[in-house]
Amino acid sequence: MKDQLKQAVIDGNGDIVNALTQALLAGGSSAREILDEALLPGMEVVGARMREGDMFIPEVLLSARVMQGALDILKPHLGEGAAAGLGTVVIGTVEGDLHDIGKNLVGMLMQGAGFTVVNLGTGVTAADFVAAAQEHSAQIIGMSALLTTTLPRMAETIAALKDAGLRDSVKVMVGGAPVTQAYADEIGADGYGANAGMAVERAKELVG
Repeated sequence: MKDQLKQAVIDGNGDIVNALTQALLAGGSSAREILDEALLPGMEVVGARMREGDMFIPEVLLSARVMQGALDILKPHLGEGAAAGLGTVVIGTVEGDLHDIGKNLVGMLMQGAGFTVVNLGTGVTAADFVAAAQEHSAQIIGMSALLTTTLPRMAETIAALKDAGLRDSVKVMVGGAPVTQAYADEIGADGYGANAGMAVERAKELVG
């Protein structure tokens, strides 16, 4: 049944995902087992196919959405912190920028991979990122920008983290259409994801 659940996540079939998740719980499987042996492996396949160009954003979003539905069912059965095995990621689109489809996709895939995700939305200031990192004891801050004009906000946020004394304890990831590995290196970011799947892999490496 876990293999069927994994496949249903890959297929983005919400009805089957919810039914199988409930059935596995009723049959005595623990929430952690369902997560580790069916849901997460399913999302890993989705992430890999996206990186290879075999799955596209609408399909990935569908899989992420049905995964979220299963997580909602499992949440009451997961011990405190059990779902947050990899740590906390604060994500947001930088100040002056309102694009959020890619950033939301990264958030959903991060959650699917086992991170706790705090999504600050769009137009997030450097001060907002710093405050959220402190409040949630974040391991990673992820910033997205789709406009070249808002790219400097990423460097400003890194400077604000240094000023707050957080830079050594928080990893910084950046992404978005105009962002490149070279730009990430230039501003001193720890990681860059060319797409959502790569962003999740990089995040895992940063906390590994």
